[in-house]
Amino acid sequence: MKHLVLSLLFVLLFSISVFAAPRTLDIYFIDVEGGAATLIVTPLGESMLIDSGFPEDRDAQRILHVARDVAGLKQIDHYITTHWHRDHVGGITLLAKMFPVKNFYDHGIPATPGSDVNPQQLAAYRTISDNKSTALRAGDELKFLADRTMPRLRFRILASNAVVVGEKVGEPQIKPCGDDFKPIDEDKTDNANSLGMLLTYGPFRFFDGGDLTWNVENKLVCPKNLVGEVDLFQVNHHGAANSNNPALVRAIRPRVAVIDNGPRKGGDPKSYTTLKSVRDIEAIYQLHKNVTSTWNDNTASTYIANDDEKCQGEFIKVSVNPNGRSYRVEIPSKNSSSNYAVR
Repeated sequence: MKHLVLSLLFVLLFSISVFAAPRTLDIYFIDVEGGAATLIVTPLGESMLIDSGFPEDRDAQRILHVARDVAGLKQIDHYITTHWHRDHVGGITLLAKMFPVKNFYDHGIPATPGSDVNPQQLAAYRTISDNKSTALRAGDELKFLADRTMPRLRFRILASNAVVVGEKVGEPQIKPCGDDFKPIDEDKTDNANSLGMLLTYGPFRFFDGGDLTWNVENKLVCPKNLVGEVDLFQVNHHGAANSNNPALVRAIRPRVAVIDNGPRKGGDPKSYTTLKSVRDIEAIYQLHKNVTSTWNDNTASTYIANDDEKCQGEFIKVSVNPNGRSYRVEIPSKNSSSNYAVR
């Protein structure tokens, strides 16, 4: 009898392992009212949070809700701060006190912060990371857990400290390149130092450039397109006008774009027009309706997570099929979703 029970148990466990549905690669764009907080959960359950919103309990609680209650996580395995502005690094101090965060990464903590960087926030970050953060440089790659049954999953740094892959440290921010090269004044804020990152999962490609601005964006695609064409684009700098250089946007040719804007921050009509000009773009999503512009300069309400300025902080979720060949974008609060094929 004992052997029969063990045999049945083995068959049951084998059946579960064989017939259990493969897991998706999930990307959550969390509403932090014009800041940034992007949560990635791999098919093996490993997690990465990119940025953490403002230094407010509101943002830390929204990230915690998505990570713990929606994604079912027990911890954040990797946390990346793209740059040192308060709308990107502010929430991690509060979040890490409520939820375990294992590894910290950034573009390097400046010895002498610029006037746009709050030294107190840097000090708080040093404390919460126990002075053990890793500075990422252009060309670095973070390793995720792998399984031979999964498509290859890669996470590469393409830009850091205004330097792109293939450049030497200290290269100028403005480098003439391209027939219609049109630089703007050198960006002396920490936005230009932001990390630019490419996540690939088999054929699926996702680019997140943090708050990269115009001149560094141009270097990413000229003289060589270092990003390549992508399926999903987290629109740079919340859709601000001094970012989303048409040279970059048209070179990477996103199929789907997500603007992590607030009701009165980002989602600039100029950037929206650039996105709409991309030949292959199928959808533009926004975390918020831009209440300072007209509907002509916003996407359709179906693709906006939060229509009203006073909102509940609804998120956008992207789920990549286990084979990496298609993905679904949904706004759970609106019970709306659309499916897209990769290139």
